[in-house]
Amino acid sequence: MTTLSCRVATTQRQLDDALRLRWAVFGKEMGLLSSKATPTLREVNGFDTLETTVHLIVYADDTPVATSRLLLPNPEVACATGGSLGIELEQKLDLSGVGMPGLVFAESTRFCVLKEWRHSEALVWLQAGLYAESRQRGVTHWIASANMETDCAEDARIIHEMAMRQRLVSQRWHARAHAPAEPPATPSAPRFTPSERERARQGNFSGLRMPRVLSLFAYKMGARFIAEPLYDTGFHRYSLPLVAALDEVPDTTLACFASLGSGSSRRARG
Repeated sequence: MTTLSCRVATTQRQLDDALRLRWAVFGKEMGLLSSKATPTLREVNGFDTLETTVHLIVYADDTPVATSRLLLPNPEVACATGGSLGIELEQKLDLSGVGMPGLVFAESTRFCVLKEWRHSEALVWLQAGLYAESRQRGVTHWIASANMETDCAEDARIIHEMAMRQRLVSQRWHARAHAPAEPPATPSAPRFTPSERERARQGNFSGLRMPRVLSLFAYKMGARFIAEPLYDTGFHRYSLPLVAALDEVPDTTLACFASLGSGSSRRARG
């Protein structure tokens, strides 16, 4: 039996666990980062060490198996970039149409789980930890950009159309890219087959499935998408920007969080 727990990184060792986990998932497993491995085998950027950044790590006993990063509003970054929130996504999106007095937006980013733990309670522990920490810090809304699992522009457009047809696009919040990046001329990670793509062109979306991460945010966390697909030149994939109100997280999800128990850990099969 293995004990799962979700912790906020408060030591250099725990921060290092988060950064190594991110490289293991995004770099080694998924190949989303530079093909040339960094000598430190860690995925790191300047937002990681800000005092307004919170790193959460799920441990199986003492082994890190999942992590996520919460970027709270940072006035210093906002002043330097001319933004309003001072979060990383603001470098790609004009977020002037998102937010209003009394609301606190924080960016949920670098959400990842080791492959062997992806269909376990580790995912729920990470979501629950993110929710609890956000509530404690007064966050009212999450903003993020979820991996669409493709670098094909047409497939990204199809997924966005599916989201609109399923009424998963926000009627309240809207954002646009500052300067859309160009995807590769020849995609290396198509999401749909040529026949599926042709059916979609004719308006037939039956049998087509949204990427798991998008469905997770939309149906489990109550998120709604707020912009056109973004191509990320760092991760070489499209992502879809979204906003989720913490007050609108579905009751079924909150019950799932509560089932983990009032303590910080629980026995689970590894």
